[in-house]
Amino acid sequence: MTRVLIAAAGSRGDVAPYTGLGAALRRAGFEVAVAATDPFAALVRGAGLEFRGLPAPTEARGGGTGGRAMMRTAAAFVTELGRGFADVAADGTDLLLLSATTAPLGWHLAEATGTPSLGVYLQPTAPTGDFPPVVTGGRSLGRLANRATGRFALRMADRVYGQAVAELRRRLGLPPLSPSAMRRRKERADWPVLHGFSTALVPRPADWRTGLEITGTWWPHLDPAERLPAELEDFLRAGPRPVFVGFGSMASGDGERLSAIAVRALRRAGLRGVLQAGSAGLAADGDDVLTVGDVPHELLFPRVAAVVHHAGAGTSAAALRAGVPSVAVPVTADQPFWAGRLAALGAATAPIPFRSLTAERLADAFDVVVKRQAYARAAAIAAQHMATEDGAGRTLKAVERLIT
Repeated sequence: MTRVLIAAAGSRGDVAPYTGLGAALRRAGFEVAVAATDPFAALVRGAGLEFRGLPAPTEARGGGTGGRAMMRTAAAFVTELGRGFADVAADGTDLLLLSATTAPLGWHLAEATGTPSLGVYLQPTAPTGDFPPVVTGGRSLGRLANRATGRFALRMADRVYGQAVAELRRRLGLPPLSPSAMRRRKERADWPVLHGFSTALVPRPADWRTGLEITGTWWPHLDPAERLPAELEDFLRAGPRPVFVGFGSMASGDGERLSAIAVRALRRAGLRGVLQAGSAGLAADGDDVLTVGDVPHELLFPRVAAVVHHAGAGTSAAALRAGVPSVAVPVTADQPFWAGRLAALGAATAPIPFRSLTAERLADAFDVVVKRQAYARAAAIAAQHMATEDGAGRTLKAVERLIT
């Protein structure tokens, strides 16, 4: 039986999509393990997959919002990640599937072991004239400048991996090689990368090199027997569709402020709300508001009027899949990019930057997305497009081609 190792690192949204992809590979007859940090062990095992622990703390990815602070935090994160990376394939692996975060480490492991590898990315990282780097969150600078800044972003990422790669190659008994040299080697070889998002959000850029493909979204694993909690079911049935408000792994420590803003905005707009606690710790009481823990977006989102979220790639896709409009409140990293994509589709209002969020701005956004049908229609059109995509199926075919 072919042994596949999926290596992913970061927050929940950076790991959960690979549980669905891994489960699809397992059903096709592969032996699948997922290497991730310890907080996601239950998530991985719940999908019927083997879990292998990586040593980096998940909090490292989101620390700091300034450019230099983010670079320092990211470098510390990947250096610690790299120190345990060689161990994850110790039990034998026939194929490495590498996320955008783990690929710059996994390439060296693949070289040392002779193991084939395939990129499985959740964000578009290759330079293109179509848009600037997703991590910049900015508007288009024009085709030439977009590509130039895209190349610059890759060089900055190379710097983040410098220490981790040097240590990893020493441990693997490989001669020194810089992260940028390895990346250029992979680009020249047209190393294949599959992107697990929808072409409804990001059509494949025509100027991408050979080997870069968009498969459609990889959805987190959902047990067919899973249901929404009874209290949530009762709330949903007790009145008009509520608005969902949640920030996932973002906004830790801002729960009190965000909860107050959300409740004031909902009541000003005359709407009911479901607040997902998340890392921020959102909480509110009342007949018109319910606080919940982690619940599957796939089950809840089709039953709400709108989704307020941080514009992570997974939550953005889940709202679209449900045909529900969004109010995007991006916090950091690639979130402004996805927020802009939702707005460009007409399925969301203009993004509200996290630090600029007020009850008044949020209530105004509710008045637009809930009461004007154009936003729901745009989301429904995107949902129809996404329903034609089979991200896990296309990835399975690519894996089968690679190992035959």
